[in-house]
Amino acid sequence: MTRNTPGPSRTAPWRARLHRAIHATTRPQLWRRGPVLTALALLLGLLLPLHAQVTDFAGLGSLLENLLPWLGLPVPVLLAGALWRRSASAVVALVLPVTVWLSLFGGLLTDKSGPGGDLTLVSHNVGAGNPDPAATARALAASGAQVLALEELTPQATPQYEKGLARAYPHHVVRGTVGLWSTLPLSDTRMIDIMDYGPLAATKTEAQKLPANRALRTTVTTDHGPLTVYVAHLGSVRLMPRKGFWTGSRDIGARALGQALAEDTSERVVLLGDLNGTLDDRAFAGITARLRSVQDTSGSGFGLTWPAGFPVVRIDQILVRGVTPDRSWTLPDTGSDHLPVAARIGW
Repeated sequence: MTRNTPGPSRTAPWRARLHRAIHATTRPQLWRRGPVLTALALLLGLLLPLHAQVTDFAGLGSLLENLLPWLGLPVPVLLAGALWRRSASAVVALVLPVTVWLSLFGGLLTDKSGPGGDLTLVSHNVGAGNPDPAATARALAASGAQVLALEELTPQATPQYEKGLARAYPHHVVRGTVGLWSTLPLSDTRMIDIMDYGPLAATKTEAQKLPANRALRTTVTTDHGPLTVYVAHLGSVRLMPRKGFWTGSRDIGARALGQALAEDTSERVVLLGDLNGTLDDRAFAGITARLRSVQDTSGSGFGLTWPAGFPVVRIDQILVRGVTPDRSWTLPDTGSDHLPVAARIGW
C-alpha cells in the first residue's frame, strides 16, 4: 500500500514561506505607492494631538476642536484606499492617528458607571421653540432627579414648566432664561451676567431674542452639607459668511463663568448647562481647569446631545468639583432640539 504524498504547499518548508512573505512586503514598489494617502494619514495623526496649535482665525481652531472625535472617521476611508492601492507606507502611517485617537477618546468607549451616589442631577436645554413644554415638564419630572436645571426658558413657556414641575419640585428659582428646580431647599440665589450678543444681535429676529441674564448661582441644602450649583446657557455660535465660525458671545460668557468659578471658594460645586461647545474647545480652559466633566469618569460612550434627532456633539454639560460622579447618561428626546444630560453624584 502506498502512502499519499502531500502536495507541494504542504511540503514547502516554513522558512521558505516566511522568506516569500518578507520578500512580498519589502518590495520597494509597495512602499512607494500611495504617497498622498501616506501624507494624509500622517497629517491626521499630527492634527489630533496638536489641535490647540491650529489658528483660531475665523474660528477654525474652535470648530476643529468641537468636531475632534469625528476625526477618527477618515481612518477607515484611508485604510480602504491604502489596501486598494496596496500601499504599505500608508497602512503603517495609519498607526499614528489610530493610536492618538484611542489615547484621546478610547476611554469614552468603555462603561465607567457604577452603583451608589447620593444625588441625581439633570440639565436640559428645553428649546425656545419647544412645541409642547407641558409634555417636556412631565418627562423631566419622571426622571427622578433631585436637582433639575433648565435652559432656554421663554416668558411664555416658563409658567408651563413651573406648573408641570410644582408637585415633584417644591423649590425652584428662575433668572431670565435659566432656572433650577429642586426637591431640596435653595438659598443665596443670584444672577451671573455672562451674556453679550455683540454683533450677533443684529442677526437675530425679535422672536429669537432672549434676556441677557443666562446664568445663575444658588446653594442646594443637602444632608451632606451645602452644594453650590451654577446653571448657565452660554451664547450661541454661528457659521457666518464673513466671520467664519463665530463664537464671540459664547467665549465672553465662558471667560466670565471661568472667572466666577475661580473666585468661588465653595468646597462642592456643580455646573449644569448648555455651553454651546464641547469641552475640547479651547474657550473652556478656564472652566475645565477648575471643574471636571462627569462624562470623563462615569459615562458610557460620548454622550452626544445635539441635535436631538441625530446628535453630533455634546454641548450640554455637567461638571463637578468636590463630589464624586458615579454615573452619567443622556435621557430620551423630550421635544427639544437637545437631549437632557443626567448624572448621579456622591460625597
